[in-house]
This record gives sequence, C-alpha cells and structure tokens, in this order.
Amino acid sequence: MNFYPAILPEETNPAAVRAFLFRNGKDILTDGASVPILNPDSPLLKNAVYLGRYGVEPCYTARLNESADVPKGYELSDIRSLHSQLETELYALIGYASQILTWRENHQFCSRCGTKAEPSEKERAMICPACGLQNYPRISPSMIVAVTRGDELLMARGHHFPEGLYSVVAGFVEPGESLEQCVAREVMEETGLEIKNIQYHSSQPWPFPHSLMVGFTADYAGGEIRIDPKEIEDAGWYTAENLPEKIPSKSTIARALIDDYLNRTGVTS
Repeated sequence: MNFYPAILPEETNPAAVRAFLFRNGKDILTDGASVPILNPDSPLLKNAVYLGRYGVEPCYTARLNESADVPKGYELSDIRSLHSQLETELYALIGYASQILTWRENHQFCSRCGTKAEPSEKERAMICPACGLQNYPRISPSMIVAVTRGDELLMARGHHFPEGLYSVVAGFVEPGESLEQCVAREVMEETGLEIKNIQYHSSQPWPFPHSLMVGFTADYAGGEIRIDPKEIEDAGWYTAENLPEKIPSKSTIARALIDDYLNRTGVTS
C-alpha cells in the first residue's frame, strides 16, 4: 500500500505534486498514460483538495474549467480506458480523488440551515459553523448477482447500456434491507424470478460518483422471466457457449462474476 490518506499536507512547499484533474465525471487529465505530476503553483491546482501521499508525492484533486483548453503536452482520457494502463493502486486513487472532489462540490452549504460549510481539519468532513451539522463522503451500496440455473446464466440488458451489451442483474440497496434481501428483491423486480443460495462473491468500489458494488452468486428457485420494462429492456438464460456478443469489460465486478461462472462450467473467457 503506497497511498496514505490525510486531511492536511505535511509539506508546506513541496517541489511537485500528483494532480488528479477532472473535466467531468468521465475524463481525467493525463500525461501520456499516467496521472501528471505538476508544480504546486500551477494554475490548474487552484482550489485543489488535498488527498494524502502516494509514496512521497503529495496528491491533490481539482475540477478543470469546462471551457478551458487542454494544456499543451496533456490530454483528456476516459477513466475506464486507463484501467489496463495504470497500476492497480494508482487507478484506484483516480476513483478516490473523483469521489472526494464530487462530495466536496456537493456539500459546500449546510443542507439543514444553508450556511456555507467548512472542511474539517481533523477528519474528512464538511462542517456547518452555524448549526454544527457534519457531512461525510457518501457511499451508496449496490448489489450485483450472477444467477445460475444448471449450466445457464441469467443476463439482462438495461436501458442505459451501450448497444448490444448484456450483463448480470444489479441494483441499489434500499433503506432498511440487508444485502441479501436486496439481491432477491432486485432479481424479482427486474425478471420475476425467485432465487436461493445467495452467497457473497466479492466487492468493487465504483466511486463515479459514490457506489460500492457488492457481488453475489445465487441459484434459480422458480418462476418464468417476466421483465419490468421500466427497469430493463430484455433478459434471458445463456450458456457458456452462447453468451451475448457484448459483455462487461475485464475491469468490472460484473465481468468477474461472469468469468467465475465460465470457469465453473469449464470455459475460459
């Protein structure tokens, strides 16, 4: 682990800093295939938020002006495309930086009394100086599940998916329910199917802006597919030899669940 989160910088005059600079929710400024290291006096770091140290490098994050030109020698890169180009921890830091920046932007004022909030110097929190309300970075838990029926895998297509893409069922956790209850509810709501043997598989933070995906496997227990057209466009049972042409990329927990299914059926992805 090379990243050490912190609220206040240890150095007052660092020679250079690692800069996580976002144009929107999808793009980040890159130097070749890496996150740039800049002079701390760079105008790009105006109003930047300190994140901590990556090794010996102080890390900051900021939002790029939407109308400003990309600085010479740099480019805007789609965040997802960098997954296979960067080391795992540095790529994870992009997500962390994006989440912290978005949270700070969305909590500039107290949601209870409207007073301008101030960042805490002790912990990652925005504090209202008038009424004392504290806001911490938001995490929205969601579940994703690979449901199997014998040697078949349940796959569905959401309205927002890229053309032709199918994946396993996913959805957000509602207040008052467990993760397992969420898994069963989402499968029933989207496909009309009952499931059993719900087992934890793995998890993946997806902080664009603030999700935590919790992955499960489950077995078919009954029912016929009846999709909710408000939730998804299509769903069906697929075998390892007959998966949809487009499935999620290797960087996703959805693909990890699909690959696990393929491995259990003796097929390599």
